[in-house]
Amino acid sequence: MLRWIFLVLALLSLTVSLLTVIRAPSWAPWQLTVVAGEYGHLLALASLGFLTLSWGLRGAYPGTAGISMAILALAALLDAKPAWQAWRIGSVLPDTLRAQFGDVGMTGPAFSLGALLERDPAPVPVRALQVTPDLPFDFYEPVQERAGPAPCVIVVHGGGWDSGDRRQLTHFNHWLAQRGFAVAAISYRLAPQHIWPAQREDVLAAIEFLKVRFAELGIDPHRFVLLGRSAGGQIAQAVAYTANDPAIRGIIGLYSPADLVFGYAHAEEDDMLKSPTLMRRYLGGTPETARANYESASAHLQVKAGAPPSLLVHGENDALVWHRHSVRLDARLAEFGVPRVFVSLPWATHAFDFNLHGPGGQLTTYSVEWFLRSVTR
Repeated sequence: MLRWIFLVLALLSLTVSLLTVIRAPSWAPWQLTVVAGEYGHLLALASLGFLTLSWGLRGAYPGTAGISMAILALAALLDAKPAWQAWRIGSVLPDTLRAQFGDVGMTGPAFSLGALLERDPAPVPVRALQVTPDLPFDFYEPVQERAGPAPCVIVVHGGGWDSGDRRQLTHFNHWLAQRGFAVAAISYRLAPQHIWPAQREDVLAAIEFLKVRFAELGIDPHRFVLLGRSAGGQIAQAVAYTANDPAIRGIIGLYSPADLVFGYAHAEEDDMLKSPTLMRRYLGGTPETARANYESASAHLQVKAGAPPSLLVHGENDALVWHRHSVRLDARLAEFGVPRVFVSLPWATHAFDFNLHGPGGQLTTYSVEWFLRSVTR
């Protein structure tokens, strides 16, 4: 019985580790890919532990134990792959960031094995405020002392436009505040009750609120950066490229859909998110019946010369938002000479920044800090 238990464990380990290579199918929980990619170092240790135990069975069950050991060895290699790929990307990332955004004095590595086991940052004081009674937001106070008011990162949450809230991934907000940046994690009205451009109006209203209350909050009203994830990245990018506001110093898009006309044309009704239905509910129809909304919501179609500098981070194994959205937006930004860096993560899926210390998390935080230091100085 024991040999079969180890064989089943070996097969389960390999199945999870394969998600660092292939995109999760529509019927599978994509969150397993986050586990495989961002906690693979722990899974690799577990596989090696089971391999060692299987070695002990080789005398009594040489055939079964040997198969289990081979499977577990392969699983361990695949689990370690994200860390190896992150090291390779991290080795050239500083030069890439420096070429586009200049030198900001960061000297540490973009990725290190030791950081895989670090803890999340300590929480900072958070104030509950509201732009209007229907639009609350959380303000994270920066902890590093500055000579003057702090730049402010406006975080726009994800959730497929019809769900989610400002409390997503709060540890990232605490990390930003620990680095000396104020953070406003804002709300916006959700579809289908509110269709685009209501969400753009809500982000602009939040910016105006922060400008009016800047002295009370200790922020610089001329130094904002928009950061959005997934659906929130679409909103943040569309706002940044159309607002014509010099106070918006930059835009950070994490695994964001950048062209909804393109997205609708290539989506399938039965995909993991039921994307066409989501877009119709969010934009008020199809590209044929609500063309203006699709185009104004598509950052790719709104880029022009003089657009804010941009940082894009996207996983090539993303099962929810096609990686090609960021590939195309990066090319569009380059076409107009906009300073930009695109960090493409070969192993990663959606929400790879869930673990700030995993391979995707380390490269993201490093890039984000470099970008923020550059565009807000």
